[in-house]
Amino acid sequence: MKLVVGLGNPGREYANNRHNLGFQCLDHLARKHHIGGWTRLCQARVASGAVLDVPVVLAKPTTFMNLSGLAVGALVRRYHLSLGNLLVIYDDLDLPLGSLRLRPGGSAGGHKGMKSIIAALGTEDFPRLRVGIGRPPDGDQVSYVLSDFTPEELPILDPLQEQVAQAVECALTSGLTAAMNQFN
Repeated sequence: MKLVVGLGNPGREYANNRHNLGFQCLDHLARKHHIGGWTRLCQARVASGAVLDVPVVLAKPTTFMNLSGLAVGALVRRYHLSLGNLLVIYDDLDLPLGSLRLRPGGSAGGHKGMKSIIAALGTEDFPRLRVGIGRPPDGDQVSYVLSDFTPEELPILDPLQEQVAQAVECALTSGLTAAMNQFN
């Protein structure tokens, strides 16, 4: 079984924020593969199903972004997963809007949700899918990540979420290296 986690903040007021792109991409993947029945478990909303015949648990931490590690660590322990069976999807300021980067590990790069997960797991060595949101034009990162996408950016989101879904599908069925070769 694989655990795919999308990062974001719970609550309707955050639903369309740039910082919730992980949640948005996970929701797209769930709809595409008819995965539903979300329940609460380990400080997250989770749903089980299959992505191209690979058993998965999809998870959206309800701890708010900066404490995402509480949920992810608890889920990894609950399902007795090796970290190679975890994939975390999250927004990244350092990538241009619409670009993807799959990696087998690495630092948090200033992302507080990832910093929390690294602390909870005790390692940086777990797969992640960074989804670019670009840098703020005025340098105010907090306001930028907590703001909604602009009307000019909205047409990018549907194809971007589908590309993320395809990258996740490839990683689950063909392995992370194959997905990195195809989507990075």
